[in-house]
Amino acid sequence: MRLLLAEDDTMIGKSVQLGLKREGYAVDWVRDGVAAELALANGVYELLLLDLGLPRMDGMNLLAKLRARKQDLPVIILTARDAVSDRVKGLDSGADDYLVKPFDLDELSARIRALTRRKEGRAEPVIDLGGLQVNTATREVRVNGAQVSLSAREYALLSALLERPGAPLSRTQLEESIYGWGEEVESNTVEVYIHSLRRKIGSDRIRNMRGVGYLLVAEP
Repeated sequence: MRLLLAEDDTMIGKSVQLGLKREGYAVDWVRDGVAAELALANGVYELLLLDLGLPRMDGMNLLAKLRARKQDLPVIILTARDAVSDRVKGLDSGADDYLVKPFDLDELSARIRALTRRKEGRAEPVIDLGGLQVNTATREVRVNGAQVSLSAREYALLSALLERPGAPLSRTQLEESIYGWGEEVESNTVEVYIHSLRRKIGSDRIRNMRGVGYLLVAEP
């Protein structure tokens, strides 16, 4: 899952980016509202973490532009503005959640997972695809009841495939889901992780549609 973080505080930005990367997210970080608007234009992000006090264009203006264009990208506001009136304004302006600084990274991760579940139309954190169980809250993966250990990249790749089970994702789409700016991507990286995932969850779980991409099947 690829996120955009719009935060002008260097200490907070570095901390959030590093913490979420450890959780398996790809996180791109911009420091002003204009840069955030330009980054969002490429359409690769699945969630925006938005500070309100951004230079060049503040967060509320950016949010208003997003919603005026009918973009339904999930948005979590991260701000020091803790007045009830500010929270009400942020949520009524189109934000999906509102988190006051300072906050705990575990809570932020939980809110991201909750938003992802709602977007995918799920109430429970556990996804069950015919013997393949993935708990998105604990990142626990089981195959026919047996727990499987995945690296952060492997889990990120599996999560990307789980968002659209049965639908193929191209190598480029998968790379965009698991890598952020400045991270070196070797030409066969996706294939290496696919091979590793197949070994751990079953070779018949992930299929290759030649010339199209890879898909996760519900029933092997």
